[in-house]
Amino acid sequence: MTTLKIGDKVPDFTALDQEGNTISLADYKGKRLVVFFYPKASTPGCTAEACNLRDNYQTFQTQGYEIIGVSADSAKRQLNFKNKNELPYSLLADEDKKVIEAFGVWGPKKFMGREYDGIHRTTFVIDEKGIIIEVIGKVKTKDHTAQIL
Repeated sequence: MTTLKIGDKVPDFTALDQEGNTISLADYKGKRLVVFFYPKASTPGCTAEACNLRDNYQTFQTQGYEIIGVSADSAKRQLNFKNKNELPYSLLADEDKKVIEAFGVWGPKKFMGREYDGIHRTTFVIDEKGIIIEVIGKVKTKDHTAQIL
């Protein structure tokens, strides 16, 4: 599904976070970055994934990683999700799906026999130069940190 692969340069992006701050790829220049895309804030799988990353946030920090979560939820919904789960990283409210489409994670999905378009749960690990070093398409929500590190 994903069009980006290991070795690709990350598409430049700019979007608003849960508090209306402008976040762009340039803000993370020279840093390692984990960008995880999730279908919907406050749903069981997305909460498990976000909390697994939260619980291991210090480990990511000591290894030089920053984390950004992205979904098509509104800023208000992202803020509620962040506050309720005490997430220490930014969540992008990509309502116009510009970042989601730039990373190629929007497309047909199936759930209970029904087909629809949505966000494919995918994580990108990016090096200091903005190059993708890992793409995780089969995310284990409860043990996502182990997949990344």
